[in-house]
Amino acid sequence: MEIPVLLLTGYLGSGKTTLLNHILTNREGIRFAVIVNDIGEVNIDAELIQKGGIVGQDDSDDLIALQNGCICCTLKYDLIKQLDDLISTGKFDYIVIEASGVCEPAPIAQTICAMQRMPGGPDAPKVHPRLDAIVTVVDALRLKDEFGCGDALEKENIDEEDIENLIIEQIEFCNIILLNKISEVSREEASEIRQVIRALQPKAKIFECDYCDVPLDDIVDTHSFDFEDVATSATWVQKIEGPADEQIEDDGQNHVHLHDHDHDAAEHDHDHHHNSNSDDHCDHGEGCTCGHHHHHHGEGEAEEYGISTFVYFRRRPFDFNKFDRFVNLHWPKNIIRSKGVIYFSHNRDMSLLFETAGRQVSLKEAGLWYATAPAEELEQMMAHDPALRRDWDEEYGDRMVKLVIIGRDLDREKLSAELDACLA
Repeated sequence: MEIPVLLLTGYLGSGKTTLLNHILTNREGIRFAVIVNDIGEVNIDAELIQKGGIVGQDDSDDLIALQNGCICCTLKYDLIKQLDDLISTGKFDYIVIEASGVCEPAPIAQTICAMQRMPGGPDAPKVHPRLDAIVTVVDALRLKDEFGCGDALEKENIDEEDIENLIIEQIEFCNIILLNKISEVSREEASEIRQVIRALQPKAKIFECDYCDVPLDDIVDTHSFDFEDVATSATWVQKIEGPADEQIEDDGQNHVHLHDHDHDAAEHDHDHHHNSNSDDHCDHGEGCTCGHHHHHHGEGEAEEYGISTFVYFRRRPFDFNKFDRFVNLHWPKNIIRSKGVIYFSHNRDMSLLFETAGRQVSLKEAGLWYATAPAEELEQMMAHDPALRRDWDEEYGDRMVKLVIIGRDLDREKLSAELDACLA
């Protein structure tokens, strides 16, 4: 047996608590329990909900505040315990989790889905949580200001650390988006904001609203969350795993075959990274930068607001100093989002995950390339994964630079030339 769970995400002030109060005032007779996460010492969100007279007024234990930490990392085990405790009471039909505004949704989803897959046994709980949907609340006005690729991105006084990256990650990892405060922007601005969202996340349902006033049926008990589908739905994931030289279309959606190249590091004594690329020698020559963003669901032409996507692909490594200088001094301000795998000439064995969101830049180790594995082990991996053999380059192995770039009025030739100048 399962009890559905709704995860609410969204940056600070986007309207999550307003949405939560809207859900709790339902007239369908659904018995909700609420877990609220706040990173401060005083749980403001919980207090607001209590003052609304919805929950937390009696001894029903229907409101739990997890504070002084974040449920996507330090409070993960507290979340598991509280979900178990709520379910074990048998009092509730549905659980709503309001994540902190600085939470990343993916780790929370992994935690809940792991609980759902727990093996049965005599002592195992009879009821498991089922992640029903992840709803991200997006402040339309803030998205326009922060990601308009205009003056706002050039401000030096944006003091919230990684705000752009958080908002983008919350948009990328969800299956329902509430575009809130929509009346505070013009119709044209609203269309442009939707275009930005669609460029980042082409699959999630989008509902425009004010005060998060949407029909309960649109967000509750939807049975719409699928972890693999959501985890691979962001544009950068589809394109980083898809062909660099072509865009596959089918019924107005982009579909690419995803390959899981993870393997047991303890068994193989290696931690390798690989991204599939179906054809490294297209008609356009090395490093084809084809790949166009397609606008879906009747929302207008793809280039109407100049927002587009392309894939920069090369086999040669970057020179660290050249690339560092370009990113820090000359990175175009009209790039909304970029993410992909790169490597440097001074350490050809290590793959790195590079990403930008607005003004924020991140570079993390992603593991050793498969090309560093012993020959016998490599042959076994190729037998297990034909895509690895298909994508193999005689000189570089699986090493590559592959960046997915989303932005407004992108000059692809100029940007490609600037990135080429960073190659070793």
